[in-house]
This record gives sequence, C-alpha cells and structure tokens, in this order.
Amino acid sequence: MYGKAFAPEYRGALGELSVNSSLEEVLAKAIEQQRRAQLRGTAVESAHAALAVAEASRRLGRVAEAERAWKASYRAARQAGDEGAMAWAVWSGGTLARQRGALALARRLLALAAGLAERGGDVVARGYSLAGLAETGRIQGDYQAVGELHEQLLAEARRRGEARHTVWALEGIAQMHRNTGSYDTALAMFEEAAEIAGGADDARGRAWALRGIADVLSLRGETARALELLTEAEATCRRMRLVSALAYNHKMRGNVLFRAGRFEEARATYGGVLEEFRAMDEPRGAALATLGLVKARARLGRAAEETAADLEALRRTLGGLGLLHARDMVDAARAELGLTDAPTAPVR
Repeated sequence: MYGKAFAPEYRGALGELSVNSSLEEVLAKAIEQQRRAQLRGTAVESAHAALAVAEASRRLGRVAEAERAWKASYRAARQAGDEGAMAWAVWSGGTLARQRGALALARRLLALAAGLAERGGDVVARGYSLAGLAETGRIQGDYQAVGELHEQLLAEARRRGEARHTVWALEGIAQMHRNTGSYDTALAMFEEAAEIAGGADDARGRAWALRGIADVLSLRGETARALELLTEAEATCRRMRLVSALAYNHKMRGNVLFRAGRFEEARATYGGVLEEFRAMDEPRGAALATLGLVKARARLGRAAEETAADLEALRRTLGGLGLLHARDMVDAARAELGLTDAPTAPVR
C-alpha cells in the first residue's frame, strides 16, 4: 500500500537525497549546490538549495543559519516567480518558528505557505503547510480546532499511499489521544505508525513513533521496555544528527525515569536536556524540561514554597509561548506534588 518514504523538501538537483540522509551530508551538498546555482544565476535552483540548507540547519539546531537560509530561499523563489518554491520556503520558516516557540508567527507563516502552494499548484507543499498548521494547533493544546484537520490529512495521505505523511498524522492523532487519556487507542496508532515507517524506510518517523510507544508503555509501568525503545530511537537520532528529536527523546527518558520513582536519575536527565534545548534556542522544549526538573527536585526534597514559586514562573513562561493548556499542565504538577493551594496569578 505504501511506497518508500521520500523527502519533498529536497528539491531540484538535491531530489535524489534520501529521507534518511545524514543532515551533515545534506547540509554540505546543499551549500555546494547553492554556490553553483548562484554562480549560474539560476534562481529556482538557488531556492531549492537554500531550502535544503534551511531544513538541515533547523534539524541540527542551528536556528540562525536556518533563519537566513529560508529567507534566502524565498527571495530566490520570488525572483524566479515560482509560487510553489515560495511556499516551501515559507513552510520552512513557519516550521522553524514553531520549533523556536513562536507559535503565533508559525501559524501566520504556515497559512501563507498553504495559500502560496494552492496558487502555485503544489499539492505536496499545501499538504505539508496544512500539516504544519495542524501540528502547531496540537502543540498549543487546541485539539478541538485541529483534530478534524489531522483526520482529514490522514485520510488524504492513506489515499495517496504517502507513508511519511501517514506516519506524521497517525503520530499526531495518537498524541492527542494519549494526552486525553485514551491510552489503548494512542498505543495502537503509535504502533501502526512505527510499522508503516519501518516498511517505508522512514527512520525519523519510526524514531518518533517509538518515543510515543515508550511514553504509553511507561504510563502502564513497563519501564524497562520503554527505556529499550528510547535507546533504539536515540541511535537513529544520533546517526542522522536529529538534534531536536534527540533532545525530545532524552526528555521522554526523564519522564520514564520519573514515573518509575528513579528521581535522581530523572533530575540528572532533565538537567542535561535543559541544556540541549537552550543550546538550540528551543524555548518550548526548555520549559517542558524545566517542568520535569522542578518535579524531580521536589521529589528529592526541595522546599514546597520554592517548588510552588518555580511552577508559578513556569505557568507564565508556558502561557507566554501560547500553550493553551499551560494552566492545566502546571495545576496537574501541583496536584501530583501535593501542592493543593491554587495559585492566584494569571497566565501572562
């Protein structure tokens, strides 16, 4: 039913690159192709090469380079009058904005990308842009608004036999089920995503799916199996240099250790993860790692009033990132830690 996964963000002369290509390899080839295209004065090839530079840089956590590259891609695409290429560039910019925690900007850019793709007749770019909008809404916690879009994109991906997008949609829907307590449904969808990704040779998609499976198994108390799956996914992230995915893998390891009552290991893991996210300027990940760190320190004896103050600061940080469920996240942590006095300060 599904063919081999492909990477449509690698375009033009870079179209032969695999979805599993090392990001360092992608970056080196893209920079060289961008240089050649600029020398030849071929704007559309410059746009394609700069897009690959942007995506490789983003996934490597090099946000300043990614920012410059997607804008260069857009300028070259606009010079060429290619709305499809313009859409891909703006999609990359929107994805980077989401990664950096600028969720409102991400929504604006991704909506713009979807419009450009539709006018340019690029069905795949439109699908990726709509998927980006759906994922941004999901991260914000706006499940009601984006749940239907996830299901629509899943149906379209299944119909076209697009393995990579099917895996993405399954993982997104599974995450919403997991977050709302439907663990059996979430586990089945994560497992299906892992199976499809494995069959389509989509190593990145499989790594994310394994992280989801590990999360649900951990909630059921299957700590050893969860840690095994995270170790398998970590090997993929390291091989492909998926810096952001690796940091989220490590954060999940902290979660698994915390749930198992291994609080000192969890504290050390969260502390390392926090530095990973800070190094790549990813504030949402940093805030979530801090939340885990606060909880681990509380279990290790940190004073209740200090923990409460930390959680109140996190409430403001998470709310400031546009996470609609920030209050619920912090209140759940307070309840879990036995801090029953409700805070009065609003989310800002």
